[in-house]
Amino acid sequence: MNPRLLPSAALLAAALLGLAACGSSTGGGDSAAGDRAGQIEVRIPEDGNSGLLALGKKDGSLAKALARVNAKVAWTGTAGAFAPAAQQLDADALDFAQGSITSATAALAQSPGFKLFAAVAPDQLGEGILVKNDSGIKSVQDLVGKKVAVWHGGTSEYLLLKALQQNNVPVDQVSRVYLQPNQAAPVFNSGQVDAWSTWGTYSVPQLADRNAHFLVTGGQVGSENYAVWTVRTKFADAHPAVVKALYEYLHESGLKQQQDPGAYLNVQTTAGPEAVSDAQRAVQIPIDKARGTAQPITEADLTRFHTVARFFADQQITKGFFDVKPYVLDATTLPGSTG
Repeated sequence: MNPRLLPSAALLAAALLGLAACGSSTGGGDSAAGDRAGQIEVRIPEDGNSGLLALGKKDGSLAKALARVNAKVAWTGTAGAFAPAAQQLDADALDFAQGSITSATAALAQSPGFKLFAAVAPDQLGEGILVKNDSGIKSVQDLVGKKVAVWHGGTSEYLLLKALQQNNVPVDQVSRVYLQPNQAAPVFNSGQVDAWSTWGTYSVPQLADRNAHFLVTGGQVGSENYAVWTVRTKFADAHPAVVKALYEYLHESGLKQQQDPGAYLNVQTTAGPEAVSDAQRAVQIPIDKARGTAQPITEADLTRFHTVARFFADQQITKGFFDVKPYVLDATTLPGSTG
């Protein structure tokens, strides 16, 4: 069966309608805004109630790190799927964002307005293909003739295709239903699809409810789906010291999160829809403890990135192989220091 495409392209286009106007120029041809004291305004999506940026916002550590290079944060809303963020980077409405190498490769192939400056090792535990406990689906081969919810051109589609390849299941025997990530949960829970290929943001609540489990995880399918931090190219050219300062903050904070992951959950509140429940916390903490921290992108990483890019090209997700090497920065060698 052919993949069924819900109108994700139209939805992505709609997401751009409310983008903030570009700020005033701060030199170097960049349009990031600055205040009267000449501070560089850094536009970053919030983590919400949990994560490195959430804690950095609350305890002031991120503001302190950026102040050393005369910069300050301008929060632009909550982080979500990378595809809309990539469009915002390209449209000069965002300066930094995090995504996966799968989604970054697909986005760069269409809108190369950003660069990669840090990578985090693939999530082996929190990504995978979810199935209901009572679905009767026991193996990847059982997905033949079934419908699987995926997000086009990113982590979830990559994980599904990797699983099918690993288990010698022809791609055209499994129906992909393309949904935005925040649309997939009700579709999955109502039984309109048989499985859901997704990542930690969406898998943790499902696993915590104990009504679903991973058929396979990213680790089990040999995922090379690195998380990557990206920066708008013109911003990086104009403000390399800011890029370096943010990299150093992310690296050090990630090490701290590995040691005490619970401190990075429910940063703002323990109640309401954004709160992590005790059941979710029990699922999330092992994932965060096993997760790496932001590191410079090495030649070995690039080799793995290119393996992903070739896989996407072979699976006709992208139009041919895309070389990401020209779009990589080594943040550790950029001028400036936070010391």
